[in-house]
Amino acid sequence: MGGLWNSTSARAEDLTGARRAIVLGFLMIGYFFYAWAWNTVDILRPYIRDSVGMTMAQSGWLYSIQSTGALVGALVMGQLADRIGRRNALVITMLGYGTLLLLGTVIDTFVQLAFERAAMGFFMGAMFPIVVGIYSGIFPSRSRGLIAGFIMATYNVSVALLSYVSGKLVAAGYDWRIMFYAGVVPLIAACFAFLLVPDDRRMTAWGEADAAPRTAGRFPIAALLAPEYRQQTLALATMTGLNFFAYQAFTGWASTYLKDVREISPDLIGTVLAFQFIASALGGFAWGMISDRMGRRKAAWGFVLAAIIIPVYLFIPLSDPLFIALGFLYGFMLSASTIWGPWLSELYPSNLRATAASIFNWGRVVSILAPPLTAALVPAFGMAPVMMLGSVALLLAAGIWFTRRETVGTPIVPAVPART
Repeated sequence: MGGLWNSTSARAEDLTGARRAIVLGFLMIGYFFYAWAWNTVDILRPYIRDSVGMTMAQSGWLYSIQSTGALVGALVMGQLADRIGRRNALVITMLGYGTLLLLGTVIDTFVQLAFERAAMGFFMGAMFPIVVGIYSGIFPSRSRGLIAGFIMATYNVSVALLSYVSGKLVAAGYDWRIMFYAGVVPLIAACFAFLLVPDDRRMTAWGEADAAPRTAGRFPIAALLAPEYRQQTLALATMTGLNFFAYQAFTGWASTYLKDVREISPDLIGTVLAFQFIASALGGFAWGMISDRMGRRKAAWGFVLAAIIIPVYLFIPLSDPLFIALGFLYGFMLSASTIWGPWLSELYPSNLRATAASIFNWGRVVSILAPPLTAALVPAFGMAPVMMLGSVALLLAAGIWFTRRETVGTPIVPAVPART
């Protein structure tokens, strides 16, 4: 195994199915605990707020601080991964967020939390582009959508488990900080990356010529903004920003809307949101397989259908079962963005895969601004009309998606050195 992992002549096609499955399993472990670390800021928010003595505004700012760190991390670490190797960058990232998650066990002030969340966000923002860069290099194009589904399902399972376990432990009298000890796992797992994950600098990616460059230049992001790619890059960044805005405008207000406007019970609210998470996990597999067989652009119909569901959800009287059903359908359709990881990486030269995938996180600047913007509009226009902005954003994002190049069944973009 070691010879193939590090050979300068190794090709992704030479890896057996079992070896690729091992790599995928390792990536899923790293992604599971990344999702765990990321969502502690939301799931544990009320316990952190009460324990540390924060105001509501301060507790809300933690998410924005973490998202800002993630945006910077995606820009910096995505480029670094294309320069020093994605496996090496993965090790740095897992060590970083694992260490900072453990640091959360001894933090007891808002200022300390803010610094911890900014730093942890930096490393966590790198996970998506690095993971996409690795699996896009060792799996064929016609299976990358399904692989993306596995990664998305891992994320959703982690969030569901964090919610369930934290609720049980806190109810049993344990301190919320016990959930942060999960940081031990990525610290230990990172040590096995050199054994289990191939060195992409010494391996020809799937479908490439042996002579193709395997690392990028000093500033890989410069290649994404070069004249031949600039319009595409800006369009994709706008698309991802619209996705984040739609999520914050509709999903971010969903529990508040159901409680205050529709006046449904907390049990039903929990059921609606639980079914939405389940649907997102299932939808990731479905849209991944659809995009592998019919093309990446076909998945844009998921956003169109999600946009249609929103006004039905907001303005039509519904029975409890219909609320649950619509929540399920919305989560299923919204997960069409699962395939953006491999699609973004396929739209650019293969030696820029991690930097290209980081475009997904560029849209986080919108998620930082969307909550205060929508909150300011609610008193003037009402909650439901403001939440309808999510439908508009999804339709605009789908429009950009439909106009981009199809990558399934087409030649890969030849690898070229990035501009320096």
